[in-house]
This record gives sequence, C-alpha cells and structure tokens, in this order.
Amino acid sequence: MRISFLLHNAYGIGGTIRTTFNLAQALAERHEVEIVSVFRHRDQPTLGAPAGVVMKHLVDLRKKSPEYDGDHPDYQRPAKVFPRGDGRWKQYSRLTDARIAAHLKGLDADVVVGTRPGLNVHIARQAPAGPVRVGQEHLTLDSHGYRLRREIGHRYGLLDAVTTVTEADARSYRTRLKLPAAVRIESVPNSVPEPQVGPADPAAKYVVAAGRLTRVKRYDLLVEAFAKVVAARPDWRLRIYGSGDATGNEKDALRGLVEERGLGEHVALMGTANPLDAELVKGSIAVSTSRLESFGMTLVEAMRCGLPVVSTDCPHGPREIIEDGVDGRLVPVGDADAVAEALLGYIEDDELRRRAGAAALANARRFDPVAIAERHEALFTELVGGGGEGRRRSRVRDGVQRVRGAVLDAGYAARYKAAGLVSRGGGR
Repeated sequence: MRISFLLHNAYGIGGTIRTTFNLAQALAERHEVEIVSVFRHRDQPTLGAPAGVVMKHLVDLRKKSPEYDGDHPDYQRPAKVFPRGDGRWKQYSRLTDARIAAHLKGLDADVVVGTRPGLNVHIARQAPAGPVRVGQEHLTLDSHGYRLRREIGHRYGLLDAVTTVTEADARSYRTRLKLPAAVRIESVPNSVPEPQVGPADPAAKYVVAAGRLTRVKRYDLLVEAFAKVVAARPDWRLRIYGSGDATGNEKDALRGLVEERGLGEHVALMGTANPLDAELVKGSIAVSTSRLESFGMTLVEAMRCGLPVVSTDCPHGPREIIEDGVDGRLVPVGDADAVAEALLGYIEDDELRRRAGAAALANARRFDPVAIAERHEALFTELVGGGGEGRRRSRVRDGVQRVRGAVLDAGYAARYKAAGLVSRGGGR
C-alpha cells in the first residue's frame, strides 16, 4: 500500500510526532510511506527522520531557505478551511488552505491519514474519493471545546475511519457523535519502541516522572506526596523531567513548592531529556499524578524500561496500560496520601519492586511499533480491500455529505450574518 500521513509539524517535538514517526517507520518495512508536514521550520527533524519514510513539507518557514513562505501575502490571512476550534488555528492561513488542498488533490496514495482534528477536517473536505481517509485522534473527544466537537460531528462523516488511542475515547466517539454507520471507529494505542539502553536497576533509589510542567500533570500533588515519602525514607530521591510553558510560571511555582517543603535535596527538576529512556533507566519506580491523560506515552516508556508505574486512575489511558497490582498501581485522582502509600509500597519491598518491574517490561511489549503497525495495517487493508463497490458507496456518501455540508454551511453563515459577525473556519 501507499500510505500518506499529514502532520502539523514533523520538525518539532511532541507525542503526536513521536508516535507518527514510530508508526510510519514500522509500516515502511512493507509499504510505501510518506509523512507530509504542513510546516517546516528547521532543516532536519528534531527527533530524527524515520527510516524508510519519504519526508515532504508544504509551507517553508526557514528564513534562510530560498523557498521561504513567511512573506507570502496569504500567510497573514486567516484560514477558512482549518477549523477555528482547533488550538493550532492561529498558525494556519489561506496559504495553508491552498497548499493542503493542492497536496490532497494530487495525492497518489491508497490511504491518507490525518493526525489532528484540523487536518482531519481538511482530509474530509478536500481529499478525493479514491484514497481511504483516516482521521486519528491523539487527544480525546472530551478535551475539545464545543466549537471543535461540532465541527468533528459535522465533517467526520466524510471519513472512512477514525482511530483513537484508547477504547474509552472510542466509546465516546461511538456514543456521543452521530456519525454514519459506514465510518469505522477503532481504538489503536500509541506505540513505543524498545529502548536503546538496558533495563532499569531495581535497586536504584530514584523515583522518576516525566511530562510537560503543566497544571493537568499535578506535579504539585506529586511534591506533596513525595514529602510524605521522604518523611519515611529520606534516602530516596525524585527526578521530574519536562519543560514548562514559555512564561516559566509553572516551573517557578513548582520550584517554590519544593523549597517551601524543604525538599531541595530530594526533588530535582531535570528539564527536558531526549532521548528520555536513558534517564528513565536511572530510576526504579515511575510515577504520574495527572488528572487527565489522552493516553500516557510516558507510562509506556517507563514500563518498556522495566519500571513499575504508580499512576492516578485518571481518564483515559492509565487503566488501559497498567494492570493494577501486577506491573504498577492505580490510585485515586488528587489523593496525595494514596500516591505516597503506593510509592512506599514499592520502596519498602525490594522483591515486589523487582517483580513489578519485570512484569512491566514484559507487558509493555504489546505497545511495540511492529505490533501497533500490524493493527493499523489490518484496518487499512480491510478498508482498501472494499474494492469498487465500497468506493462507489463512498462516492455516493461523499456527494450526499457535501450537499448536506453546503446546506449547513449556508445555515451557519446566515446565523453569523444575522448576528452581525464574520463567519470563518469552515463556515462557522
């Protein structure tokens, strides 16, 4: 098969980029695979180009490039196709509308895969009827605002399939959206490759946590919990890996809390680490105190390094990753005492920590890129194999949906005009 991924920016750092690269590289062992990055701001991908995958871009933002697009007049004009509800809307423009449309019109692929809602909308509206059209959800339906959920419900009926990274989110898509029955909704988790370093030493007296320093990760709760751990076991240390927002407010607040609790010698903010596995293996327990996770990539990364994980049982991912009491512990969201108790359970029992780490290492192999690629491959093959009749039904559906879309767009426009507003972003 010829498979084409449409990605926001393949040259940055992020979970969606990593998992797309992992999947593309695994699929490239048996198929022709390309990644088309809407934006390119540097010469080489920060995470390294996936082997065997063709890399392309649509808008060049490298200022020293002879093809620099930052001065293009349409680059400053707001996008109309990319939906305003998508958090990246301000980065899109009439130029991206045109470039993405031209790319999709000339697409020579059996399957085209979008990797965020705004790009999935582009594929739904602009991709020809020939390729199988797949929209990936790397966050969750619930994490999107009303405006974007309405756009998803309105446009995703033109896709052939939607994949989510958890079964819980797939259930939300099936029950909360009235998509046509012909749209397949499947859960396929993210993949994590085997670490390039040996497994963690269960004797190490370090707890590790990783992820952006944002409020949703509840590192403040983790610090409070670790203060209780230190009271019982002052010989243990906590390392937190990750960077904060551009203002640094969250990092400063966290550092202040560490000092306030007198944990300066026990808790270290380590900054970013790439690759992360080289740092994870220096610990013997991993911890996550998030109040919400769309999946939980760092949980799997820690388990692949042989660390048991203590995690809050938050929506949506941890329960589908961790087997409570076997390869980790699930604790109530927002409960610092429960986090501390679970950590101390592993800290005080060396043999339990060793067994749980071994179980984590074994159980996490199900997230290997080859295994996850096979699940995507099976879905793509089934959809492509629908053949002529399936494609004819798709074209008929497209025609019906596009007429419906035009009618709804006209309705949106009329309501905006009546309210004295300008309608932008897919008629909204």
